[in-house]
Amino acid sequence: MGKNVTLFDDPGVDSTKAPIENVLELTPVVDIGPDVFTNTRPLWHPPGARGIYGGAAIAQSLSAAMRTVPSDFAVHSMHCYFVLAGDSQIPILYHVERVRDGRSFITRTVQARQRGRPIFTTTLSFSRANSGGKKKLEHAAPKPDIAMPDETSSLSARKRLENEGGGGGPFESQRAGIVNRASNPEDKRMRRFVRARGNISDDGGHQAHLSALAYITDSYFIGTVSRVHDVPRFSSPEELQKVLNALKNPSDLDDEDIARALKELKEEETTELRRRLEGALSKAMGKPEEHKEVGMMVSLDHSIYFHNPWAFRADEWMLIEMESPWAGEGRGLAIQKIWSKDGVLVATCTQEVCCLICQFILPSPIPPPNFLSSDWDAGTATNFELQGVVRLKQDEPPRSKI
Repeated sequence: MGKNVTLFDDPGVDSTKAPIENVLELTPVVDIGPDVFTNTRPLWHPPGARGIYGGAAIAQSLSAAMRTVPSDFAVHSMHCYFVLAGDSQIPILYHVERVRDGRSFITRTVQARQRGRPIFTTTLSFSRANSGGKKKLEHAAPKPDIAMPDETSSLSARKRLENEGGGGGPFESQRAGIVNRASNPEDKRMRRFVRARGNISDDGGHQAHLSALAYITDSYFIGTVSRVHDVPRFSSPEELQKVLNALKNPSDLDDEDIARALKELKEEETTELRRRLEGALSKAMGKPEEHKEVGMMVSLDHSIYFHNPWAFRADEWMLIEMESPWAGEGRGLAIQKIWSKDGVLVATCTQEVCCLICQFILPSPIPPPNFLSSDWDAGTATNFELQGVVRLKQDEPPRSKI
């Protein structure tokens, strides 16, 4: 290898820990300072993204901050900004600043740097356990009335993946449907079941579960704004397949999960592409229908509010529900709620994304297709929709994360 992607030698996978613990492990850099840490293992760069997976920077920053806080304090809020794209070929240094240590609250800032330049920054607040007093105001959004995945079938699926040589990803997920799919964008709710793969070790304590949760929160979030509009991030199934074929992960830990997630996305976006075809046909026949396709999408910030940090396990099934109350001016806001299997509202997340739409010039007229032709199929449909279309990109190809 031409250059070191970690500051210290990679110790290899620790089989006593869950995959996500291996991915997020940090090593102190005492030669630089007492509150400086670095990624122990290589970081993953998603295909087509500007840089490393943003969830890794979020989770490792949280892990670094928690190392400077007493064990009876737990994080209750985390506000993050993605500054620059992280390079998976360069080690990250996490610098923790002890802003304030109070009796009930502690504040930390963490700056992730590569070659001396900040790529990510976050401010975190921690609260002491049971510091709210005996009398308190309490309420929480209830978990939707939806059955959690069957553990028996999940175990069978996991064993099948292991037998096929997969199953090593840090977390797993299942689709849980879309609520109000035919309604307005602001009324739609997208749901998934998620959990860390394997069993998180007891040595990690509740901190390991919090870091794992932070990692997962960024996994399906960015696409919420475009998906509530039924606007795909890939112009065709073929382009999505290219991304699948390009999947490479230095740690060999994420491929299976990401590949499966992208395959699910491929299935969902095939349906969306058919709806786009219907819009193109309407336009060809003189009916007004606006064609839209994502030109660039990137996370701007990410906030997590941890409501019950001791009341869940990240290696047990959790339900996430995502929505987007607003989009405009090239940006969009996504909100995510996360419930434990017992119905406890664990966390609420917000993320603002930059979402730029491709600008199209459609030639006129476009001849309508021959529906009676024997070769009329989804592939023909997609080709017809894009024939003669001049794409004027506002910016780079679709991006995500940092």
